[in-house]
Amino acid sequence: MNERAWALADQMAARAAELRIAVHTLACGARVLDAGIAASGGIAAGLALAELCMGGLGRVGCTAVTLGTETWPGVEVWTDHPAACCMASQYAGWAINPAGYFAMGSGPLRASARAETELFARLGYVEDASRGVLVLETRTLPADGVAQWIALKARIPPDRLTLAAAPTASLAGAVQIAARIVETGLHKMDVVGFDVTRVVNAFGTAPLAPIARSDLRAIGRTNDCILYGGRAYYTMAAGDDELAALAERLPASSSPDYGVPFYEIFKRCDKDFYRIDPRLFSPAEVWLTSATSGRTFHAGRIEPVVLRASLFAD
Repeated sequence: MNERAWALADQMAARAAELRIAVHTLACGARVLDAGIAASGGIAAGLALAELCMGGLGRVGCTAVTLGTETWPGVEVWTDHPAACCMASQYAGWAINPAGYFAMGSGPLRASARAETELFARLGYVEDASRGVLVLETRTLPADGVAQWIALKARIPPDRLTLAAAPTASLAGAVQIAARIVETGLHKMDVVGFDVTRVVNAFGTAPLAPIARSDLRAIGRTNDCILYGGRAYYTMAAGDDELAALAERLPASSSPDYGVPFYEIFKRCDKDFYRIDPRLFSPAEVWLTSATSGRTFHAGRIEPVVLRASLFAD
């Protein structure tokens, strides 16, 4: 996946003017793609960023999403390699936290660094990359020391590192977060103890959040697009009884907090993600199809009223 993502990063750099991104080379030789911090970025940059996050094993595009009686702009994503693409690459599980800096790290370099030891043991997925790509959700571009810290953790030379960055409150950031619709369901499966390597393929859609006035507000809006407007479809190597039970546990509505805008929940928990009910982080609706019986199990519900309040409130 790192080699696939590197090729995609080369394409982004070659299309920098079209994508409205900026390309920098740090003193240590690391390449930085700015998709929305000092550069303006946009929807096309967000689509490219999302495919970087997925290690080149997922496809992302724009679509129309129907929510109740309304049609909203949205993102669709699919992959035939869900466990590797979403959990070993796209999942923002690596905290990039050298002194004085913080970002959430996504992308295939995670599979080489393997900072999340237990997760990668369950996935059974390893990459010993000679060069790699990491996507940072951050308001601050990484400096030379940050790149060297990442390279050391991933055991690669700094000049073999590409870092792509965008803040939450940006068009590119909103697109790449909406493209996590499939990944959030897989993460929930992992949380409840289902082996995600048994997921054969996956498809999902989610509304695209308008740019918020701050990253904090954007965290609320982008999460709500998945929790209250996201739909995910999975084909699974599992029997009917197992999928029927799993379906009821997967949607965001399995949490008692469901029905309240995420920003309000976040404030109530003193802006601490770890105090929020983990059952909340999942698509609004899921469909699970058994690859053996062909039966499909559905659970969850869309909440357009809650989503509208989140996206269009002052």
